[in-house]
Amino acid sequence: MSGLFDPLGLLIAAPGLLLALVLHEYAHARVAHHLGDPTPRAAGRLTLDPLAHLDPIGTLLLVLFGFGWAKPVPVNPWHFRNPLAGMALVAAAGPATNLALAFATFVIADLWEPTGLVGVAVRYVAIINVYLAVFNLIPIPPLDGSRVLRALLGRSGGWLDALESYGWLLLMLLLVTHTLDLVLHPLAALVMDGLAGLAAAVAGGR
Repeated sequence: MSGLFDPLGLLIAAPGLLLALVLHEYAHARVAHHLGDPTPRAAGRLTLDPLAHLDPIGTLLLVLFGFGWAKPVPVNPWHFRNPLAGMALVAAAGPATNLALAFATFVIADLWEPTGLVGVAVRYVAIINVYLAVFNLIPIPPLDGSRVLRALLGRSGGWLDALESYGWLLLMLLLVTHTLDLVLHPLAALVMDGLAGLAAAVAGGR
């Protein structure tokens, strides 16, 4: 994913990118809290304060290379009425927030039509939100998509639990070998086209 972004564009878009990370994690915390889990509040994550959510190394890598991470929100699924379904809802909240931000950015861009450095920043904010959403929906632990898939599979999804300890290793392997790009880029492009088209329709109907 890093090859898609140039450092200047990412630095220009840095405030919006940091907002994307913060709101992604806050969405996880808010939904978990709403479903009855006190863990995020106890951990100080039920806040929009960036310092509570940002991982220094992950944020720096995101700004410089277009790939990074934030601090995972601690969640205890046993506080949910249905642990699997609750975890799926908590997991889906992050990517859904990024998609909503990307859509809002596309609408703003269509209405405002920013140019120059501002236009570059707006474009990168939309792109990074789409990529964050699509990447996190990949069904490999500990990404959000694995929690959603685990709930859908029910009793037959035990293999995902077994994969939990090795998920990051598998992700790193897929990233280093650029194997993930074969899926990530086409899916992100498809989502961006869809959101951009929907935003154009909304902006055009103002």
